[in-house]
Amino acid sequence: MNQDEYNMQEDNRDQDNEEQDLYEHHRFVVDKGQGLLRIDKYIYAKIEGISRNKIQQTAKAGNILVNGEAVRSNYKVKPGDQISIVMAYPPREIELLPENIPIDIVYEDDHVVVVNKQAGMVVHPGYGNYTGTLVNALVYHFDNLPHHGDDPVKPGLVHRIDKNTSGLLLVAKTEYAQSRLAKAFFDRTIVRVYHALVWGDFEEDNGTITGHIGRSLKNRKVMDVFPDGEHGKPAVTHFKVLERFGYVSLLECRLETGRTHQIRAHLKHIGHPLFNDATYGGDQIIKGTTFTKYKQFVKNCFAILPRHALHASTLGFSHPVSETDIFFDAPLAGDMQAVIEKWRRYAVHQKQ
Repeated sequence: MNQDEYNMQEDNRDQDNEEQDLYEHHRFVVDKGQGLLRIDKYIYAKIEGISRNKIQQTAKAGNILVNGEAVRSNYKVKPGDQISIVMAYPPREIELLPENIPIDIVYEDDHVVVVNKQAGMVVHPGYGNYTGTLVNALVYHFDNLPHHGDDPVKPGLVHRIDKNTSGLLLVAKTEYAQSRLAKAFFDRTIVRVYHALVWGDFEEDNGTITGHIGRSLKNRKVMDVFPDGEHGKPAVTHFKVLERFGYVSLLECRLETGRTHQIRAHLKHIGHPLFNDATYGGDQIIKGTTFTKYKQFVKNCFAILPRHALHASTLGFSHPVSETDIFFDAPLAGDMQAVIEKWRRYAVHQKQ
């Protein structure tokens, strides 16, 4: 494989939607001539490269369904059975090197860890970012924890946020927890709320953005919104206007689906790109006056917040073991809070 082919392969992985990238979803209909066979043996023969332990953990998590009902690994398949499986995707074949990098851990127990990720930190090692990632930091952190039992503790991603997005990220510490959380994300029962500073004002106080999201046909590194069924995967983003500052607005965005760059692409699609989002055109002065003082004000804001204005503020989920519903909130990152304060003062001044 040459370098260009490798780059393309990595790009294809990174730009895929979150559900496809992090979870495998298999469906099988058992042949009419199939004799009685344990379902773990049936799946082992059907899915290439899967381990028996992976099948056992997936079944234990309730992620193997037959005719819509969760079954144990010793269930005997019968002709005509409809089998559905959701499991965490195998990690990429990259050696995860432990690195002593400071991370803000909001919550941790034997099964999960919730991290408040800083902007600028890549979540997982990949092409061009083999070190310095959140996963490298978590491997180091887990290596220095007291071990319970024989199973090694390792970070299992169940969702991602972009490098320059700050805020809450949920990571599983065991394969069982990862399987349970993978199913929860797949079933869209995880609560994810973001705060976004965007260009422009809105006529409405709230709304919903729909439209399939897929890789742009012109630029493979950018996601685009397409008419239903034409390209990409279905995506739904709900938004509410929290504050209006005239030329920019502060939104609360709730994800119903989890596509790559979903909020960024959806907001660009409706003409309200994220403030200072260079990838989607938000690093230009889109709204406002032509006065030199205003242009300088915006440039000063860009200097304070040298990234897109998006923060994962709330995360809620059912704990994979206790099944207790838990919620976490993370305050806005300092750079984003500072720019919002500047716009708040600017808006007050404009009204005087």
